[in-house]
Amino acid sequence: MTTQDEISVEIVAAREAYEKGRADGGHAVHHPSRSYAPYRSSVLRHPRQPLVAVDASGDPEAVELSGPVFGATDVTALDSDLTRQHRGEPLGERITVSGRLLDGRGRPLRGQLIELWQANASGRYAHQRDDHPAPLDPNFTGVGRTLTGDDGSYTFTTVKPGAYPWRNHDNAWRPAHIHFSVFGQAFTQRLVTQMYFPGDPLFPYDPILQSVTDASARQRLVAAYDHGLSRPEWSLGYRWDIVLDGPSATWIEEGR
Repeated sequence: MTTQDEISVEIVAAREAYEKGRADGGHAVHHPSRSYAPYRSSVLRHPRQPLVAVDASGDPEAVELSGPVFGATDVTALDSDLTRQHRGEPLGERITVSGRLLDGRGRPLRGQLIELWQANASGRYAHQRDDHPAPLDPNFTGVGRTLTGDDGSYTFTTVKPGAYPWRNHDNAWRPAHIHFSVFGQAFTQRLVTQMYFPGDPLFPYDPILQSVTDASARQRLVAAYDHGLSRPEWSLGYRWDIVLDGPSATWIEEGR
């Protein structure tokens, strides 16, 4: 199996090639290449042929383009507090994550469904395919959702996830992160991304994060600690805005 040192050499080579292209007058590339070599599983599964446009006429699933996939009455306050969804409190560092959903002109997007999912404080998902030998937490499922307010704001209460191994290469570890999904007005408009925590020592070693070779785009995936969001004797606060398009757009996983 490929070692971390070998993966790190590939990461540095890809970054240097990108930076050289920028110095030679190339445009900023905010989305990673599907064939980014250090991300082994992506290389094996990404499309190699041009995508085929499907004619939606007569397609029974075309209703998804106009029909909403949820209603405001379906989302409750309990959905956004992952620490109150079970009979007991989960283990780990309680955090508040808050921000705004914006378009490329900085305008807020109201009434949008934002979902998140994450590992627990030990770095394990409540999923049958996760066999990482870290303890499950019976009081933490790791999923939540909320609707954005009139100013595009959202807030979640959860616990800080732990790092976990992911077998991309020998001794591969993912930095602590939270997956975010933005639905728009229909399921077919769904966008998925990830939020990271500042100062994580695993950043340089992670091919998924480093596949975003543009430094400014990569930094936009990292939340900022915000002491004003921290709640006395309750939780630490992190602020993270999601920008859907434009020069300050948040990286979105393609194909979602």
